[in-house]
Amino acid sequence: MMVDTFAEVYLKTIFFFQLTVDFSNFRMKRFLLYFIHRFNVGESYLWDMFMIVDFLQLRDEVMDTWSLITRSVPYTTIIFSPSSNTHRNKLRHRSTSVVIFNSSTKDIWRKKTPNSTTLKPASSSSHQPYRRKPELGYLDHSVDMDELISSINQTTNEHQLFALLSPYKSRKLSVRFMVNVISRESDWQRSLALLDWMNEHALYTPSVFAYNVVLRNVLRAKQWEIAHGLFDEMRQRALSPDRYTYSTLITYFGKEGKFDDALSWLQKMEQDHVSGDLVLYSNLIELSRKLCDYSKAISIFSRLKQSGIEPDLVAYNSMINVFGKAKLFREARLLLQEMRSVGVSPDTVSYSTLLSMYAENRKYFEALSVFSEMKEVDCSPDLTTCNIMIDVYGQLDMAKEADRLFWSMRKIGIEPNVVSYNTLLRVYGEAELFGEAIHLFRLMQRKDIDQNVVTYNTMIKIYGKTLEHEKANNLIQEMQNRGIEPNGITYSTIISIWDKAGKLDRAATLFQKLRSSGVEIDQVLYQTMIVAYERAGLVGHAKRLLHELKTPDNIPRATAITILAAAGRVEEATWVFRQAYNSGEIKDISVYACMVDLFSRNRKHASVIEVFDKMRKAGYFPDSNVIALVLNAYGKLREFEKANNVYTEMQDEGCVFPDEVHFQMLSLYGAKRDFEMVESLFERLDCDPNINKKELHLVVASIYERANRLNDASRIINRMKHIGLLRQV
Repeated sequence: MMVDTFAEVYLKTIFFFQLTVDFSNFRMKRFLLYFIHRFNVGESYLWDMFMIVDFLQLRDEVMDTWSLITRSVPYTTIIFSPSSNTHRNKLRHRSTSVVIFNSSTKDIWRKKTPNSTTLKPASSSSHQPYRRKPELGYLDHSVDMDELISSINQTTNEHQLFALLSPYKSRKLSVRFMVNVISRESDWQRSLALLDWMNEHALYTPSVFAYNVVLRNVLRAKQWEIAHGLFDEMRQRALSPDRYTYSTLITYFGKEGKFDDALSWLQKMEQDHVSGDLVLYSNLIELSRKLCDYSKAISIFSRLKQSGIEPDLVAYNSMINVFGKAKLFREARLLLQEMRSVGVSPDTVSYSTLLSMYAENRKYFEALSVFSEMKEVDCSPDLTTCNIMIDVYGQLDMAKEADRLFWSMRKIGIEPNVVSYNTLLRVYGEAELFGEAIHLFRLMQRKDIDQNVVTYNTMIKIYGKTLEHEKANNLIQEMQNRGIEPNGITYSTIISIWDKAGKLDRAATLFQKLRSSGVEIDQVLYQTMIVAYERAGLVGHAKRLLHELKTPDNIPRATAITILAAAGRVEEATWVFRQAYNSGEIKDISVYACMVDLFSRNRKHASVIEVFDKMRKAGYFPDSNVIALVLNAYGKLREFEKANNVYTEMQDEGCVFPDEVHFQMLSLYGAKRDFEMVESLFERLDCDPNINKKELHLVVASIYERANRLNDASRIINRMKHIGLLRQV
């Protein structure tokens, strides 16, 4: 009987289609789908239908329909109260420019949606929008997505868009198809209109996938208020934001520096018990680092670990960088221990990041310690590591070690670059190894190794030290012939060389030539020429140059000192400093500190002591960095008793030293060969819980090794192994 009923209805349907002018295969297929599913017709009756519809030549379409309904398709219905979209309607005005964006479908849209709990329908008295019952067949394979997207891109407002999609209100496209369409739409207003059409016109079951794609498009356009509105709308439609929702919100808000908002989304995610992943937290840490918000990065790293996620190598390396930028050196070093304790082996990036941190902050002994540890654990250095260590050796007056490392780079498979050559050139120059410097400079040219303005500036400075003024001047023409443009440092160095050589006329001629040629004259160049005029007694010329500077009156001497010191102009900065000190113009301790730093960098050890004495007479209390440089200067002058007096006096006055000051004093005792004092201070520091014990032992072992007391060095190393500071080999 059921078959007769079905046949009767079906014949009437076919008759109706024969009378319909706009008959289409799509409509026939939808009716076949409905009747086959509605009357539960088996496959055996399908052949009877073929006899009826054979004249329509739709046999293939019927078979396609049968394959669709025999497929098991999970479907969940969610009934919700209608919500207002007025919070974003006012912003939905079409832009006249349309950008077509093609991208592959994201894998996330292919993931299975977790089964949602079906909500009970509201009472009949309350109005509910009609939702179509689950249909098991879609028109996806019959619609050309590219053509549809092309047509959508030609619409200029939502009314045109809705009219274009109106044929699909009754002939349904799948949610996946529509999500793909939205994902390929780069215009945020049009993607928002597509979402509204799905929800309000075609009456699709709301999809978190669709909302996530639209949310991404809205955030790309920096429509922050609409993003908040979409999130609220998801809640109203009984959709639970997933990890992708929160990740998108957090990432885009974070990229724009809206960290308070990003962390607010992170807090909501945690409150919703949506677990974040390592990538999300790592991205937030990296964004915080790039925006120099190190406290936020540290906070996020703590939350990452509190959430039960184990940081990987990339996350740890980022945090080493963060701690270094925040000048939390101890915390950065301790991360290496933490990494090993959780089974993450530090790599070359880990160590080179630490080395860079220490070198940038002039903590050269700590850098030596890290490099020793790196070799101990058989972690191969890379180009960055070698370049940093060449610089560190140079700063510690260990030119031989710098030279040895440079020439061994190729043996370990590392090709030196221009930074390597430039750094060694500077080390040679500061160590007054002028022959080696000139040889290296010409070797670069013979081997066609790229040279840059830093290379030439270094060599010009070296020729200035050797009083070869003409050679220094000729390098300017040479670099220009090679297509390397001189900069402000180049010209200020040449002017300084001519000034010190007593050839002010040549310095003034070069300066005037630069001004007439349109070269930008920076403050360093101005100050260099001003000092040259003042030292020659040409005060009128100096005042005219001061007047030309873009300041109301003139630059204070303290500012001039800072500018010249930062540029490495030793002679000029020294002259201005003494003038300012004698006239009582120095009112800031930072001026003394920058001069101590300048003299220390240029091995002017007696001048370091001179400035330190002036600082103390003026009543200023030096910081630990200044004290470390002063101790080093006393050591180079072999005035060990004075160094010990400063060390003891500063401690008595309540100065709390960082590790490097104590290590500096240990090294001075070693240089004095006062090994009783080495052992005494070593034992006292070893009892201090705030001292890095591993670095302490390595420094003492290094002192004994340099003194050729190998038995004592071995004793310290064995002690490290015994107390677990050194890995057993």
